[in-house]
Amino acid sequence: MNVAVVMGGYSDESVISLRSGQLILTSLDQSKYTPFEVHILLNDWYCLIDGVKFPIDKSDFSILKDNKKIKFEVAVNTIHGTPGEDGHMQAYWELVDLPYTGCNFYQSALTFNKRDTLSVLSKFNIPKANSIYVTKGDAIDGTKVAAELGLPFFVKPNQSGSSLGVSMVTTLEDFQKALDFAFAEDNDILIESYLNGREVSVGVLKYQGETKVLGITEILSQNSFFDYEAKYLGKSEEITPARISQEVENRVIETAKKVYESLGMTGFSRTDFIIMNDVPHFIEINTNPGLSPQSIFPQQAAYAKMEMSNLLENEINLALQRKPIWKK
Repeated sequence: MNVAVVMGGYSDESVISLRSGQLILTSLDQSKYTPFEVHILLNDWYCLIDGVKFPIDKSDFSILKDNKKIKFEVAVNTIHGTPGEDGHMQAYWELVDLPYTGCNFYQSALTFNKRDTLSVLSKFNIPKANSIYVTKGDAIDGTKVAAELGLPFFVKPNQSGSSLGVSMVTTLEDFQKALDFAFAEDNDILIESYLNGREVSVGVLKYQGETKVLGITEILSQNSFFDYEAKYLGKSEEITPARISQEVENRVIETAKKVYESLGMTGFSRTDFIIMNDVPHFIEINTNPGLSPQSIFPQQAAYAKMEMSNLLENEINLALQRKPIWKK
């Protein structure tokens, strides 16, 4: 079976995605699959074979090699950020009738939008931070924000991953700088109250018909929060399993499953929580979590004694079973 392992993307997260793609390429069972390394970059879509780039034919997501068309039977999607985590690639693959791993285009677009995700989860009584939503050009009064949310608070781009553009504001003198930093990533931002507690990240997936939690990882950042530097440049300690009581662990597992199912998810995911007063508060969900050897999801798979090759085979089988929405 020809498998396109799709990596890259149009955002600053592309470098992380390329690392994730390499782990998938080495983890796929090559007695069952023929993996192809496919890069989706802002100005170039190509398949890399023995160091040679073969352009992707966008009419059907195929390549031409030695005058022979090679068609992929499934795409394993590991693009972080746009266009692979926000629904664009998923909608395109639906149109060219190519099965793909992970959630569908609607769930991808929904979960990439922090405001909309919080809005949906509010209907299911998922604890979360208080927040204010603003758009570039709005009049924003820092004093009123601090009065409503308290200090410190967070400023985040509404649609961005890997903590890009995120700041923790401890004094109002830093507020404008945080706004500029977030608006550089997105025209819409969220300002959220600070949750003082233990941060955990939870790997969740649909495995053999059941929603399964791989593990709970405790995050100890050397910085003021789990920012890009802490995530990818070694400025954090990640402890799996998290050092929490059995009661709190059960609560985190139950909440993580509830979030996953409430959002209609399938595929790999990583959901972040702050445990405050023994209650997990939702922060965000990542539908294409990092899969480099240093990433949290593979660490949790190892803790659960589940081989990545088996998890990927499960993902491919789910992709092949799902029919495009327009065919239903």
